[in-house]
Amino acid sequence: MKKIILFFVLQTSLSLMVSAQFIESGEIEFEVKTNIKKTMGNTPWGEMMKNKLPNFKTAYYKFTFNQNKSNYQFDHWENKDLIPDMFRKSDEQSIWYSDFDNNKLIMQKDVFGTAFNIKDSSIKIEWKLSNENRIISGYNCRKAVGKIMDSVYVFAFYTEEITIPGGPCTMHGLPGMILGMTIPRLYTSWIATKINDKTKAITISEPASSKNVFSLNAIQKTIIEKTKEWGGNDDDPESRKWIEQLVWNVLL
Repeated sequence: MKKIILFFVLQTSLSLMVSAQFIESGEIEFEVKTNIKKTMGNTPWGEMMKNKLPNFKTAYYKFTFNQNKSNYQFDHWENKDLIPDMFRKSDEQSIWYSDFDNNKLIMQKDVFGTAFNIKDSSIKIEWKLSNENRIISGYNCRKAVGKIMDSVYVFAFYTEEITIPGGPCTMHGLPGMILGMTIPRLYTSWIATKINDKTKAITISEPASSKNVFSLNAIQKTIIEKTKEWGGNDDDPESRKWIEQLVWNVLL
């Protein structure tokens, strides 16, 4: 009797292993929603602009991956005509490339019309896993809380069914793909709306190289210096908060 029970247990386990889907290659569409008015803060310029802006801007990005390499970039807007050009260009021009096996990160970022090329190791993220679960686009996801740049918290949901340890932007380091994410201090959320797995290998190529390449530390110093040229004031709490958010967005 014990042998019969053991046989059925083993048979069931093997069936579950065979039926389980572990995706190594594919494409994920993310809906990225940002509360524009809150990102403007309470600076005089921000208060002046708020009446001309919608509450949110909603963009769609594509995350393309093959095993442990990925490319993440803008695809389209939900309501392009409602968003002024200056609030769109950064999204439209930015590209993220990650090689997780070699801990390699390449970014092309647009900051108020200035293009920056960044090449460095993947950013450091301190993750803590929780027992909370959620279904996103049909995938069972587990919650994790991360901390980046010493003080910025990331609330993420990842699935082990998609094996790449990545996520939107520079996110990485969990035992599976991040399908949902919120960063409260940036007033932004990411959610996977479409997932297409590919049976054929996808080629993930590095972005074109540039003569002017910055490290993460160098770009942070450069952006802070640029904000002084634009009139940023470290002595004003609202200006300082706006500068911090800008730096976080560039490094993210």
